[in-house]
Amino acid sequence: MTERMSEQAQDTTIARAWALLEADRAEQALAELSRLSPTQAGAAVAFQLRGRALMHLERWKEVDENARRGLAEIGPDPVLLGQLGFALFEAREYSNAERAFLDALALAPHDVELLCAYSRLCLHADQAGKAKQLWQRAAALDPYHRQIMITRVVLAIGTADDREAQRASDAYLAEYPADPIALALQGQVAEMRGRSGYGSIRQAVAADPDDRDIADLAWEARFYAHPLMLPLRPLIRLGTVKSWLIAVAIMFGLRFAGLNTLGLIAAVVWVSLCVYSWIVPPLLRKWIFRRR
Repeated sequence: MTERMSEQAQDTTIARAWALLEADRAEQALAELSRLSPTQAGAAVAFQLRGRALMHLERWKEVDENARRGLAEIGPDPVLLGQLGFALFEAREYSNAERAFLDALALAPHDVELLCAYSRLCLHADQAGKAKQLWQRAAALDPYHRQIMITRVVLAIGTADDREAQRASDAYLAEYPADPIALALQGQVAEMRGRSGYGSIRQAVAADPDDRDIADLAWEARFYAHPLMLPLRPLIRLGTVKSWLIAVAIMFGLRFAGLNTLGLIAAVVWVSLCVYSWIVPPLLRKWIFRRR
């Protein structure tokens, strides 16, 4: 009888912790899990929930420790291996992160979140082709999964495909209109395309003020949205190399057409923009970020 009551208490605690996590109350979920007895705390589900709560709080060292302790106690587990992979990725231990993701996928080859995580790792390792293949494999399983939509945007941004990034971001926001990450990515894509994304990112911060990554993105967006950055937006959109090639083509084209005065004006404008880009952004960034 006592044993049955203990099991019921454990189930209730786990259920409460899960509900708190679903409500984005990770600290309270951890407090709930701390009430488990040592035996109950050693169950696979307890390790998994604890790891998920720590990931939500971005306490990556503790995610690593929890995953390793859980794997040592309960043996190979795809959820804990995936959490270990995330922690190692954040610690920039990329080869070890890949090993963890591969081990997790060997146990759960159709896990969409693992496939997406491994895809983003491959993108970071300059393996864009492999990253896209992994994403396509995941998308075939569940095309409207939140991680599928996030990864699609991230891949497009990472490969500088601004049109695909816009399509992917629009699709994500349409499917998850209140998701702060969707709003943040929408703003990031706008910045990528030479427009201000500050409005979208501000909405993302309002939706999730505790997310440090979104908060950092908001400061960046505020920097790029400043009026002093307006003259540089075409250069940001095109990139340094394309901007330089277009400028050279215009200057030489005007000279070959016999329009030497216009060619000289174009050269002066280009040099002025270059000097402006060297001086103004660093000073502006220092002025904005000093108030953080």
